[in-house]
Amino acid sequence: MLYTTVTQLIGQTPVVSIEVPDRDASLVLKMEKNNPGGSMKDRMARNMVAAALHEGRLAPGGIVVESSSGNTGTGLALAALEFGLRFIAVVDHHAAPDKVRMMRALGAEIRCIEGDFAEDEVAVVERQRVAAQLAAQLPGAMFMNQSDNPANPEAYAGLVEELFAQIPSGIDAYVGCVGTGGSITGIAQRLKRYNPMVRTIGVEPAGSIIFGKPGHPYYQSGTGTPAGDEVGKVLDYSCIDEAVQATDAQAFETARYIARRKGLLVGGSTGGAIYKALEFIFAGKLTGKVVTTVVDGGEKYLSTIFDDEWMAKRRLLDPAIGSQLDDWLFGKPYAM
Repeated sequence: MLYTTVTQLIGQTPVVSIEVPDRDASLVLKMEKNNPGGSMKDRMARNMVAAALHEGRLAPGGIVVESSSGNTGTGLALAALEFGLRFIAVVDHHAAPDKVRMMRALGAEIRCIEGDFAEDEVAVVERQRVAAQLAAQLPGAMFMNQSDNPANPEAYAGLVEELFAQIPSGIDAYVGCVGTGGSITGIAQRLKRYNPMVRTIGVEPAGSIIFGKPGHPYYQSGTGTPAGDEVGKVLDYSCIDEAVQATDAQAFETARYIARRKGLLVGGSTGGAIYKALEFIFAGKLTGKVVTTVVDGGEKYLSTIFDDEWMAKRRLLDPAIGSQLDDWLFGKPYAM
């Protein structure tokens, strides 16, 4: 098929199976990093823009404003190009530098909020405030507000359809990251419509408040809800069977391990989901086909979580995690 717009490349991402020895299970990775903007958020970003235009909440030639750590912003930049819109991304110091560069390369205008924030502090509340204020001040502008936008979870219907076509033997469990709650809600709800017995596990960063644990700073980008912010209205807790937290070290060391052992560059939040999926499998809590989405690629984090000096400076290197992963996947000690 000959495509005419870059957004037509969204979807139909491949799946990769990781066999788990001595367990009646395999881990299937849905490679959402293969979307044109490099993340699963491409689906949601375009769907939100298309819905807003269709419903008249956004006029042709208007301005889209959104708070983003980078992936949603990249997707919105692509959608803005397709529909002839102006896009302003409100970011903070927590956004990976390469994500900001990518948005700017695609024509997005970048507004970085100012403030005395710690390096591991996600300034979502201030980002949201500034984005809403900008949209109110600019004629023809709309604050997309992904956390409360119903077009967010609706965007993942196609992803589930793809999964059932790609895994005809069926899906037994889904382990997914939880940030705004859009993807976990959209995916889990539809999986359970097909088969109510599908187990769904939500993974947030340690330090996030989504599942009621005490909040504290964390480095994982684009996932979780930091203390002081409100959990997104799009999140449907009832479709999540179990909720867990992944530490920054678990998430980042797993991403680094998957790169070195499997040749797959995955982002930090995906590393956390993979670690927890394997933990559940080896605890006997999950069997069969266990799916997780590769939310974005490690290419966006080469100067951070894949950089030894960056990791060491923040005391995030933990060889014991690699040893655990090697024991799970190969039955032998980890060796660099």
